[in-house]
Amino acid sequence: MIAKLPRRTMLRHAAAGAAILASPAILTSGARAAPFRFKLATTILPAQPLNAYVKQAAAAVRAESHGQVSIKVFPGYELGSSTSVMSEVRDGSIEMATFSGAILANVLEVSSIYNLAFIFKDYDQIWTTMDGKLGDYLRAQIEGIGLHALDKIWNLGFRQITTSTKPIKTPEDLKGVKIRVAVAPLILSAFKALGAAPAAINFNELFTALQTKVVDGQENDLFQIWKGDLYEVQKYCAMTNHIWDGYYFFINGRIWNGLPGDVKTLIATKFNDAAVQQRQAVIDSFGPAQTELAKKGLIFNDVDRESFKLVLKNAGFYAHWQKTFGPKVWSLLEESVGSLT
Repeated sequence: MIAKLPRRTMLRHAAAGAAILASPAILTSGARAAPFRFKLATTILPAQPLNAYVKQAAAAVRAESHGQVSIKVFPGYELGSSTSVMSEVRDGSIEMATFSGAILANVLEVSSIYNLAFIFKDYDQIWTTMDGKLGDYLRAQIEGIGLHALDKIWNLGFRQITTSTKPIKTPEDLKGVKIRVAVAPLILSAFKALGAAPAAINFNELFTALQTKVVDGQENDLFQIWKGDLYEVQKYCAMTNHIWDGYYFFINGRIWNGLPGDVKTLIATKFNDAAVQQRQAVIDSFGPAQTELAKKGLIFNDVDRESFKLVLKNAGFYAHWQKTFGPKVWSLLEESVGSLT
């Protein structure tokens, strides 16, 4: 009797076998069945533009490789929560995934530095930062923990604060508010410094947590609030733009390093190009999202962002993370966004 191998072991052997069978000429031959078959988990709501652009890139890779490279996209949480997918892409049982540096921060703290609250003034500043020296530094650190991150980070947009109990207009309004944040130490730290009572909860558990009053508020981009139906259990939305979030495109490092050069180039080119297109598509989605959310009864208000930033500065938030991340990466950040401390 042949012993049945565990699923993860079988997947690792399959990936290794594919690399052995492949040759640098793989993309010029259309005669064979695809020797590279990968799973890609996106860990974001299926309606988010990221999924459409990821599928577009996967189709382009398959077409231009004559079917030799096949990437099957699993949108939403089909393959698990962000934290579980992170673990599986690190061990290779899922070959590719998109998720935030905030999630990866549980194993590589510096990967979430771009989630520092109130550091970016606009999207142009974000792309200059994340496509520049800071982005290069972060991707190099990511390589050190067994993952490869493609050059272009995907856009989730600026995050806003919603509540069911009262509007958030000033930092004082956040005092003691039970608010859900991503499972990310830096975001948790920001809301503690603002005086809130944050709880780290995965997005796929968020609606229930709001519905059952485990938390009274949450923070997310408008598209997630809309398509996640959070307006059904929230009443107010403060347009804080407090944190920008983006998704890296991760590939298991061992699998990536085993690929022929032309396969790497094809995957990187198609997915990086798609990421740049997706960035603008997400920005364009926020206007319609706010319109629809207002129709659903969500009440919007603007805030003075500088007043929130000042509270964080006075609470030692930036000074703490400057010490935690270290002078090198901090100087790269401030080179783009200006002095924070």
